[in-house]
This record gives sequence, structure tokens and C-alpha cells, in this order.
Amino acid sequence: MRPSVIMAVRHGESEANLAHRLAGDRPLVYERGDDEVTVTELGRAQAAAFGRLLAALPQNEAPELVCCSPYRRARDTWRIAQETWGAEPLPVVVDDRLRDQEQGAFAGRNLAALRERFPDEPARREAAGAYAFRPPGGESLADVTVRLRAFLADDLGGRADGRRVLIVAHDSVVLGLRHVLGGRPDTELSAVLAFAPVLNGSVSVWRAGELVRFNDVAHLTS
Repeated sequence: MRPSVIMAVRHGESEANLAHRLAGDRPLVYERGDDEVTVTELGRAQAAAFGRLLAALPQNEAPELVCCSPYRRARDTWRIAQETWGAEPLPVVVDDRLRDQEQGAFAGRNLAALRERFPDEPARREAAGAYAFRPPGGESLADVTVRLRAFLADDLGGRADGRRVLIVAHDSVVLGLRHVLGGRPDTELSAVLAFAPVLNGSVSVWRAGELVRFNDVAHLTS
């Protein structure tokens, strides 16, 4: 038996997201560790908006268990959403397998900085395919799906049977979930990139294994 509902939310805008956006086409190497970055003022507002979405759900549709990335921006997103929701605190499982895709030597660099430091890597990425490409010392999207399969089988297969589960994580995790929960073969993994980018604060929902909402941000503008 599997969870009756899986809801996945990407963390609110992070300090690194903002720094990269402001850098534009200028090279940027963001120095803070990926696990240390928290949310911006906009990210806090997005988390609060998600909390209001939860508060508006009927009781029989609200999450019963939270599974969260260990990275600070995800944990802070959930903390703010929970406070805004105002319900009794839910049990929270923090699982390393829900961390963002590891970028290895590319960590913190925007595209302009990557081209300066690793001029040959864009061609290697193009040849390998965006889903299979693994940065030096990092992970491919295929690697992310491997750990997500293990997470879904090991953890959700037991403690979440028949329950409504909320996953608070990252864009790569939400894309990986779309592929894994869709039951698609890994030879078709590249197709999931058509649904990128997964937006900050967006919500995706699977009910009885069927996708019913993906990358939905209507609650951020209502």
C-alpha cells in the first residue's frame, strides 16, 4: 500500500536564487554552502502563501505527515508554512535523499561563471544529455531518481501507507518525483525536463498515484 496522496512543494525563493537572478549574465560564484542557504523575504511570503493554502483545505485533504529535505531553505519553508497554517504540528521526517541535486565542482556558479572556469563542460553536457550529465563530483538527474526510488520504497512504503504525505524539497526532487511516480522507464527520463523549471513555492499533487496538479502557483497570486 502506498500513500493516498503525495503533495510536493518546492521551497520558497532562496538567497542563492535571488543572487543568481540579480547577477543576470555576469559571472557569479555564490560562496555559501548549498545546505546553509535560507529563504528571502519573497521566499518567506511564498511559504506563508502555501501555509494559507493548507489552512483552506478540508481536514480530510490536509497532509498527515511531512517529509523534508535537510537543507535549510526547505526546513525554513516548512516552518513558516506550518506557523501560518496554525494546525497542530505534524510529524516531520527529515531525509537526506530529498536534498537538491549535488552540483560538485559547479556548486554556486551561474552559467557565465561555468563557461569561464569550465569552458569544455557545456559541450560535454550537450553530448551526454541534461538528464544524464554528471558535473565533476556531482550528480545527474538520473542519480536523483535513484535515491528517490529508494526513499519511496523504504520510508513511504511503511510509515506513510494510506496517509496523505507532504514533501518539502527542491526543483530536481519534484522533477524526479514526476518521473518516478509516473512509472516511466529511465530511457524516457529526459522527457521530464520539458516540465522544468519547477517554480519556487509551487505545488504538485499525486492522488492514488495519479498526477492531478503540477508546478501550480495559483496560491501565490490569490
